[in-house]
Amino acid sequence: MTIFALALFWLCSCVIADQDERLPNKCEVCKFLTVELQAALEKTGRSKEVLELGEVLDTGKRRRKIKYNTSETRLTEAVDNICERILQYNVHAERPGSLRYAKGASQTMTTLKNLVHKGVKVELGLPFELWDEPSVEVSDMKKQCETMLEQYEEVVEDWYFHHQEQRLENFLCESHVLETSEQECLKEMWKGDTGIKGRAEEATSDSAEEGKMHDAGEL
Repeated sequence: MTIFALALFWLCSCVIADQDERLPNKCEVCKFLTVELQAALEKTGRSKEVLELGEVLDTGKRRRKIKYNTSETRLTEAVDNICERILQYNVHAERPGSLRYAKGASQTMTTLKNLVHKGVKVELGLPFELWDEPSVEVSDMKKQCETMLEQYEEVVEDWYFHHQEQRLENFLCESHVLETSEQECLKEMWKGDTGIKGRAEEATSDSAEEGKMHDAGEL
């Protein structure tokens, strides 16, 4: 095991130790619920499909036609299983606040897996094959998402039919779900990874310096 590998392992262990497992708060749940629902609706927003509603009567009355992108059907399809998409998120322990929840592998976990593949023994308290399973935090966010969606179903419908000029996050989270003092996570913006990567570079530099001193000592 090289000095660099040891340094990386120590850094990852420190990140995990410093970031205690915590359940997501209401602000975080609302934030990612609206992110996923808005994304699902945007995928179908430009559809030119036309739906025909109602039954053809003996009188010959035609069925009512309605654009799909303004229909209740579109909203229903977008909302269906929307909270399941939360399970695609991972906890990025090296990031602060709500930014710890994001899709894709975290820097910490990627580094730990690389160490395992290099033969380094890494103990996280669960089998390696379960490392990619949804965490307790993410699973809890999914459950809270389902409860929140059920509780504010009428608010979401009101936004969809009457207030789409506003961002769903603003209409639902700021105006209906959260108190002013609970809205801090909505202000958190992604600025790129600055966590373990930067400290790993420091570790690389320190390790290289130690290596030079070690070589000099042998001379």
